[in-house]
Amino acid sequence: MAGRLVHFEVPAKDTGRAKGFYTAVFGWQFGELMMGLDYYLTEAGGEPGGAVYSHEEARDQIFVYFDSDDIDASVAKVREAGGEADEKGPIPGIGWFSHCKDTEGNKFGLFQSDESAPAPDSQ
Repeated sequence: MAGRLVHFEVPAKDTGRAKGFYTAVFGWQFGELMMGLDYYLTEAGGEPGGAVYSHEEARDQIFVYFDSDDIDASVAKVREAGGEADEKGPIPGIGWFSHCKDTEGNKFGLFQSDESAPAPDSQ
C-alpha cells in the first residue's frame, strides 16, 4: 500500500553497541551481515522491519522508508509538491529506493518492491 511505513534504518558508529541497546530495550534480534555490508536486519517485533547499519558520520535520527506502487511517479510527486528526491537506485533482487526531503527539510525514503531490480552496474 502506497505511503505505508515499510522499513527503517538506525545509523550507528558502533553497530554492536547499537544492536545491544535495541536488544536490551525492545528485545529485538538481528540477522547476520547483509550483502557483505555492516548492515543488520531486524524484524523489530513485527512490521515494519528495519536495520542497524554502520555510519561514520554522526546522524541524529532514524531514517524511514515509505512504500510506493510506482517509484518513478512517487519521485515526480515529491518534486512537484516542492520537495527533493534523488533518482531511484536499485537494491539488487529486492527493489528500488530514492532518498527524499519534504518541504520542511525532513529526510525520508521511498521504496518499491521489485525482485527483478538489477545490480547497479548491470543497468
